[in-house]
Amino acid sequence: MNASVHEAGFHRIDETGGFHGIHRIKNTIPHRVPILLVDRVGEVVPGVRMTTYKAISGNEPCYAELGQHAAPADYAYPTAFVIESWAQSAVLLSTWEQPNPDVLAGKVELAGAINDVAFDGQAYPGEILEHSVRLLKQAGDTAILAGETHVGGRRLLSVGAFVVALKDVTELLPAPAGRLV
Repeated sequence: MNASVHEAGFHRIDETGGFHGIHRIKNTIPHRVPILLVDRVGEVVPGVRMTTYKAISGNEPCYAELGQHAAPADYAYPTAFVIESWAQSAVLLSTWEQPNPDVLAGKVELAGAINDVAFDGQAYPGEILEHSVRLLKQAGDTAILAGETHVGGRRLLSVGAFVVALKDVTELLPAPAGRLV
């Protein structure tokens, strides 16, 4: 492996405090490309806090329809994707010690609510979203999390509270035909 790539932490998987790459992420949550919006995990203190990263590329599907003469402002990364990327980070923290990469088995993650969301600007291709998530409260299979997203040292997003509930997939499947619930 190239030493500079290794030092940057892009492929290093080190349970003692190094970076965790896409393999660990995909083995923890069921999100997949193109909606998987977390590239790597930095600091992890299970049950307490996590830092994750998402590199914004000019090749993202959200930019596919932009023509040759698109204005620079047209390349602002969609705010819905910033929130989704942060929320995936929150789900990673809440399930870090109980991973479930299969949405059709075990307990699946459900977003319950998101409150006190504020944006302080935009992000563009070539920038890296740095998400900080902290667990505020855990009650059984429900977690309340909060945090921020920074880009280039400036705050882009703050989230006051995000609720994630884990439910057994069998509780979410439709009732068999002819049977009322």
